[in-house]
Amino acid sequence: MEHIRVPKVENVCLVDRFSARKKVVGTLYLTSTHVIFVDPEGHKETWISHMHIGSVEKKTATANGCPLQIRCKNFLNVTFIIPRERECQDVCSSLITLSQPENLEDLYAFHFTASDATNRQNGWDFFDLKSEYLRMGVPNDNWSLSTINKDYELCDTYPRFLYIPATASTPIVLGSARFRSRGRLPVLSYLHRENQAAICRSSQPLSGFSARCEEDESLLQGIRKANPSSKYMYVVDTRPKINAIANRAAGKGYEKETFYSHIKFKFLGIENIHVMRSSLQKLIEVCELQNPTMSTFLSGLESSGWLRHIRAIVDTSAFVARMIQEGVSVMVHCSDGWDRTAQTCSLASLMLDPYYRTIEGFQTLIEKDWLSFGHKYTERCGHISGVDAKEVSPIFTQFIDCVWQLTQQFPMSFQFNERYLLTIHDHVFSCQFGTFIGCCEKDRIDLRLRERTYSLWGYTSKYTSNFSNPFYQKSLEISQPIIVPVINPQSFKFWRAMYCRFESGVHPRENIIDIICMMKDHTESLDDHKKLVEKRIAVLNKLLGYAYGEESLMQAIQNLSSSESMDFRALLLNNTDNKNSEEIIKSSGTSPNSHVKNCLENYAEPGFEDGGTTRMSKSLVKDGVVSSGVNEADPVQIEQLLKELQSVAIEWKSLRNAVICSCAMPFEQHSKKHHCWCCGDIYCNRCIDRYVPLPGHDSSRPVPVCKACYKRLKYSPSPSVDDFQKLQEQA
Repeated sequence: MEHIRVPKVENVCLVDRFSARKKVVGTLYLTSTHVIFVDPEGHKETWISHMHIGSVEKKTATANGCPLQIRCKNFLNVTFIIPRERECQDVCSSLITLSQPENLEDLYAFHFTASDATNRQNGWDFFDLKSEYLRMGVPNDNWSLSTINKDYELCDTYPRFLYIPATASTPIVLGSARFRSRGRLPVLSYLHRENQAAICRSSQPLSGFSARCEEDESLLQGIRKANPSSKYMYVVDTRPKINAIANRAAGKGYEKETFYSHIKFKFLGIENIHVMRSSLQKLIEVCELQNPTMSTFLSGLESSGWLRHIRAIVDTSAFVARMIQEGVSVMVHCSDGWDRTAQTCSLASLMLDPYYRTIEGFQTLIEKDWLSFGHKYTERCGHISGVDAKEVSPIFTQFIDCVWQLTQQFPMSFQFNERYLLTIHDHVFSCQFGTFIGCCEKDRIDLRLRERTYSLWGYTSKYTSNFSNPFYQKSLEISQPIIVPVINPQSFKFWRAMYCRFESGVHPRENIIDIICMMKDHTESLDDHKKLVEKRIAVLNKLLGYAYGEESLMQAIQNLSSSESMDFRALLLNNTDNKNSEEIIKSSGTSPNSHVKNCLENYAEPGFEDGGTTRMSKSLVKDGVVSSGVNEADPVQIEQLLKELQSVAIEWKSLRNAVICSCAMPFEQHSKKHHCWCCGDIYCNRCIDRYVPLPGHDSSRPVPVCKACYKRLKYSPSPSVDDFQKLQEQA
């Protein structure tokens, strides 16, 4: 809080970039973690995480006030007009300091506490490197587990467990590590179980103009021979060849073909981090144009080169996937092996293995290829103030974009949806979770992130329904296990939901994925409710059939006046066609209600037997529909029936006009809108964090409900007969 010079500024104007006339006046709050703008008239709140802020710029003061522009790493661009220049300067200085912590331990994750008492350990035990390699069938006769790096002494940016060819001895491994940049020697990343073709990864060799290393050559031969189905392998250098040649002057470079027999070399031209950073900046400038023409936008998009770079990454990954599909092993490297190499290896694995296209599998893929094998998140994402600006680059953003491109070409092959990708991208920069803090496995252990922070995977596991793709076909894992994308230029799209996510008016009014998910959930709720109602009706039909005879039952029900109380005495005595009704009851020596109770006790509907799997009891007596203690003149107790009928929303509100939650949180274009299955209203994530079984559902599975419905279901008194009659009138 010491960095906050002014915690609150009133009469601040939020400017709409596309319409100068659309201005909202409210109050700006600065907290230790967020900037919050509150619009009292529209009852809206705009929250901006300090860690999402990429730049803050105070512009020249005008007669209306002093503009303050905030550009965020998640592509939000917002301008506030603050009445007094001194206050604007104080806000600007505070945000610059708060958005750029000096140390990793000052990041939000180390101070964040979940509001719902979530266990801090949730999600941290989700991934185990050795288990993932066991899933691939490793270790085996050709590949072995090496613990030579167990203390991170061989390579501090690699995981402690490495998988290498079974023929590779310790001297070979040590020699190869010395010959590779930063000690990142060739190791196994992915093994195709059917044909034993492998994807390996490393950094560039320290070859210079003429140096060679026999241990490194032996290790690559071991990788080639570990695949008995092929006599050769590929070494894919993801860099443009001219860049690799330039690195030779610094004592680095690429492998010389004459030293590596039976190995083919291929350069595939993904540009370096500096080109990618410049490309994204140009793309952002295009997206921030006010009222651009079609030609201006398309020419700006082309000149940025962003889609060209995305295509190059997908093309390189597709080449690797095709080689593996043909049974040829591939080793991939770039310069240091943690940017372009991570992109290529992970995307190729995604194309080859349907497990990685599930929600759980995608998390595993990120843990393996990006977190365990190292990616410089601290530098590339600019998490702290001491980072060199030249080291910042959108490498992980490109990976997420490439995955989205694949989901567009294969919409039924991915279990997760667009929102899942956006959520992961958001939290890479938000630093709310410890998952993406640090540059490698060793960094995360040294920082004790498991004990001190929450895991992103623990959070996403709570909201799996938010991230599910309704078009996903699990059967494609068998019929189409490998997906190789089309790389024609016209197959690549501008991802509007990522780069123009916060721009009003450029998105469809309704998200088709959300509509389909809503219809699916609503249908499931009604089907579940229908099953329970049918069982209740079946019990009542059988019960009343004992007293009437089956033929006169429906006539008796029709003769009932809607104003009469719903008790079985009326049902039994109101049927003039059944002359023996009263004699049947009188001869039994019991009251009408007792007679009904006896009928119930002697009847067992299929699915209501003792010991069955259903939660419904053998008779309605146990469920509170018939009370053993009622008087002859009293109506049968129907509290349970009423509670069941009132607990399920028959109609759900439309998503189209839902722009703000009851808690004042506005719904962004791609934020999930949740329906309460009990009342049918729409809420945000924060307001619908309870999952309980509804009395009106047959399955007893927990479903999302709002806080008000949760309290009503749990603490409200039982409903009365008058409530039931009101329900009939409403129907």
